[in-house]
Amino acid sequence: MAGDEISEGNDAHPTATPQLRRRLGVFDSVMIGLGSMIGAGIFAALGPAAAAAGGALLVGLAVAAVIAYCNAHSSARLAALYPQSGGTYVYGRERLGPFFGYLAGWGFMVGKTASCAAMALTVGAYAWPGREHLVAVIAVAVITAVNYLGVQKSALVTRVIVFTVLAVLTVIVVVCLTGSDTGFDGLEITSGHGATGVLQAAGLLFFAFAGYARIATLGEEVKDPARTISRAIPIALAITLVVYLCVAIAVLTALGADALAAATDPLAQAVAAAGFGGLEPVVRVAAVIAALGSLLALILGVSRTTFAMARDGHLPRLLTAVHPRFAVPYRAELAVGAVVALLAATADLRGVIGFSSFAVLVYYLIANASACTLSAKPWSRLIAVVGAVGCLVLAAFLPLASVISGVIVLGLGAVIYGIRTSLRT
Repeated sequence: MAGDEISEGNDAHPTATPQLRRRLGVFDSVMIGLGSMIGAGIFAALGPAAAAAGGALLVGLAVAAVIAYCNAHSSARLAALYPQSGGTYVYGRERLGPFFGYLAGWGFMVGKTASCAAMALTVGAYAWPGREHLVAVIAVAVITAVNYLGVQKSALVTRVIVFTVLAVLTVIVVVCLTGSDTGFDGLEITSGHGATGVLQAAGLLFFAFAGYARIATLGEEVKDPARTISRAIPIALAITLVVYLCVAIAVLTALGADALAAATDPLAQAVAAAGFGGLEPVVRVAAVIAALGSLLALILGVSRTTFAMARDGHLPRLLTAVHPRFAVPYRAELAVGAVVALLAATADLRGVIGFSSFAVLVYYLIANASACTLSAKPWSRLIAVVGAVGCLVLAAFLPLASVISGVIVLGLGAVIYGIRTSLRT
């Protein structure tokens, strides 16, 4: 059965279109996934999630992790079947039809473009308060240049960033759990917001878990994709979950839910509350490094989906050009970098986080729906159904402004698709 599915995926890919070089193994793929996840949740989503759920933040984290696992399981199965750039854009197109593939690709591009802006603004907020937008634009320019030089260099930089941030986060956890001014009395898993607050927190925290999609969108650049992707996605997700859980417990222990919800720099404040204020500069540097790592992997993934959609005619075909020396879709990368820089110069951090969560949850809804069409054991099908329902629920419970803006932008994409289709017929 699996052999038939893989054969179908190979046959479905046209050989006359531009191809990317397969150079990434399991380790580099995991590092790219970690680079896009670790940083987003720790430095951008913990505060808003605590504001939504209070002490029940940990419950929201568990809910987000369950949905993320379901999505990862479905994505891994589909990526092994369709080892091409584009992720759910390809899966939706092949399993559900062209419109759903297009909608997934559109949702991924707009949602993750917002995520790129969020990570760039996080860099600015920690590196130079008061000059966030300027620093954000510079960060986007630098990261775009790194990606332009080739995916292997990007993977190497990501690996260094991930190990550096993990080392600093380990210190933060130890300090917060052992500091003289901390105690486990602050760790109360309660919330005055009920189930609504927990689900909203889970939706916001999902923003942090979605990085494993970067691995699937690089499907055309990994070696032995059926083996590499199916291993790299769950490994990256499991490592990230452990890191998030440890950091969330440590920060809640040091600050308590109310202070965490009010903090714009919760990890720095948690270290100070634990009696180690001298480590605050280190934490700020780690925040900048983590956000840069996320930005690097995010721009890499969005540019590959842009490349795939352009290759299929949904975007201008000039974006399909592959650099003769660096073997990357350089025009797609430059276009994505320009759009992200524009957003980073004008956007609001919390607004783009909510919008990104909504769009990416729709993206994974389509991924799970696509996985439901595969021949599989009942357990795999149940996981896909749970993932699809979970994505719908989390999207519905996000802040109202995020839901409205998300519906409008996705609706605009659907209108564009309808106009293009009618002009062709």
